[in-house]
Amino acid sequence: MMKFLKVVRSGLFLCLAFAGVAQAAQVNVVCSMNPEWCRNAAVVYERLNNVKVNVVNKPTGESFAQLMAEKERPKMDVWFGGTSDPHFQAAELGLVDEYRSPLLGQLHPWAQDTAKASGYKTVGLYSEVLGIAYNTELLAKKKLPAPKCWKDLVNPVYKGELQMANAQSSGTSYVAIATFVQVMGEDAAFKFMQAMHKNMNAYSRQGLGPIKAVAKGESAVSISFLHNAAQEAEQKFPVAYVAPCEGTGYSVGAMSIVKGAPHLNEAKKFYDWALSPAGQRVAATSRSYQFPSNRNTPDPEGAPKVKGAKFINYDLAKYGASAERRRLIEKWEKEVFNSAK
Repeated sequence: MMKFLKVVRSGLFLCLAFAGVAQAAQVNVVCSMNPEWCRNAAVVYERLNNVKVNVVNKPTGESFAQLMAEKERPKMDVWFGGTSDPHFQAAELGLVDEYRSPLLGQLHPWAQDTAKASGYKTVGLYSEVLGIAYNTELLAKKKLPAPKCWKDLVNPVYKGELQMANAQSSGTSYVAIATFVQVMGEDAAFKFMQAMHKNMNAYSRQGLGPIKAVAKGESAVSISFLHNAAQEAEQKFPVAYVAPCEGTGYSVGAMSIVKGAPHLNEAKKFYDWALSPAGQRVAATSRSYQFPSNRNTPDPEGAPKVKGAKFINYDLAKYGASAERRRLIEKWEKEVFNSAK
């Protein structure tokens, strides 16, 4: 009987040990992209690698806030996607860790430059172009002109017809603010945003909110990333888009490994896979039409048509710095968001 009990105890110990190994094969991801892309990336990676991917979908601002709140005891391993500015801020504050993927050499220069500028604490995952989207049917019904330039958005004919995201939570909105400042100069940009504020019907929590409102006919015009507009047009919604005539900015979507990640080895493996052509093709199958960072990954067929568009030389280092980001958002809150219409 004693021998039997020893065998049972040994077997139980081995079972618990194997269970511990199985539980260790996981990676916790906070994802700041199209929810479909987040879910599909998790499903594909799990199937290929037999690793459990626990994914949480949050806007970039909320993802940054979570990493900040959990700084002493991190729960997440990878911050997957979202505009690079808050990733730079996280790098500056020591919330994300340096990692040089062996796939760096395969990436476009803009993605490698993002990594270098951050001290290799983040990397370019994709790029996306900011612009104006509009509902063609709603404009025709209300006999409103189609906007072609940023300056058109302050036209009183669009009163109550315009929507953008809230810079307090959305990386998309911050890219818009930084773009206006770089296109117009800071004083002119804030006067422009104050005038545009009078035409706003809402500031959504997430960057996807405004284009969804345009697609549904709840707003006539939005400030959005153009790949999101192309996605809605592909779904047969009456959506058109334009890169504004004055010039526009863009964002490099980024990815970072969390400092103190509880599953560091698995985090690095997921990170490398996400930079590979196999990992980046998941975006197109999820109807996410950003431009991929790996040179060997073809652009999605549904990517927005931006040939001939005028682009600014977006200063990622300056506008990704935490002090500048905080200053501009606080100024926007005070002088635009909280101003009278």
